[in-house]
Amino acid sequence: MTTYGSFPGSRPRRLRTSPVMRRMVAETRLHPADFILPAFVREGVSEPVPISAMPGVVQHTRDSLKKAAAEAVAAGISGIMLFGVPEESKKDALGTPGTDPDGILQVALRDVRAEVGDELLVMSDLCLDETTDHGHCGVLDELGRVDNDATLERYAEMAQVQADAGAHVVGPSGMMDGQIGVVRDALDQIGREDVSILAYTAKYSSVFFGPFREAVGSSLKGDRKTYQQDPANVRESMRELALDLEEGADMVMVKPAGPYLDILAKVAEAVDVPVAAYQISGEYSMVEAAAEKGWIDRDRAIFETLTGIKRAGARNILTYWAVEAAQKLR
Repeated sequence: MTTYGSFPGSRPRRLRTSPVMRRMVAETRLHPADFILPAFVREGVSEPVPISAMPGVVQHTRDSLKKAAAEAVAAGISGIMLFGVPEESKKDALGTPGTDPDGILQVALRDVRAEVGDELLVMSDLCLDETTDHGHCGVLDELGRVDNDATLERYAEMAQVQADAGAHVVGPSGMMDGQIGVVRDALDQIGREDVSILAYTAKYSSVFFGPFREAVGSSLKGDRKTYQQDPANVRESMRELALDLEEGADMVMVKPAGPYLDILAKVAEAVDVPVAAYQISGEYSMVEAAAEKGWIDRDRAIFETLTGIKRAGARNILTYWAVEAAQKLR
């Protein structure tokens, strides 16, 4: 004889019984407007150049970048973050292409703004690593160390030329002390109070950046451990967060995303400004490689990783799947 009192008093499974039920009670929802597309544009190429370590991602020509931006608008995503890859012969110790009004990134910013106007937030990576012959994110001193304050002077110049070229948002990503305050002052000095700053607040020295080095044609020898954060540290990120907000950051970001969801959650809980996370090249490439081997379901893996990032607190996600994910959501 059945004893009804022995059954569970609560049955959470009732809310998982069908796709429509699960959709209705979902606590986290992805939307095309959540996404920002990182895109690379390479100087001196006539056709897009596939990035071998990032299947499906290319170094764009100026023309193909404009098409990618138009596609991003059609997909309904919020922004495009541009990275410029200059010709190798133009790189130097100071990263001159980064402040040249005719440098590839500035040219690309003008191209994209002309193509999409204000229908897409046009964002620019503000860092020297793509443009220096040594591959570091800053200027080196006589001992080969990254000189923080000399680098800030270069960042100020970069901010101004990027704003002049049409950037809606600049993203200082070099992890130099004081970079947000210097960039804000530089923009305000030329009357560009309208240009926002997306602070790379917690950027960790991560092995998952590996494929990105190919994407930007990096000349780096060694590592960036003296300025990017130690993966072992948490409180350090919260200190960086407080400093960035004090210096005038409009938005803050955690990078990488997946291995640092705990940091992302802490940052999101602590602030009242928009929080972004960057799903970086290695995160992308791992899923693509495993899917190519038939080890995982590619689409499910993409949306599971993106959902996890948003659930942890990201308002916006920089991801190489931005347009594809948005198209599928629509």
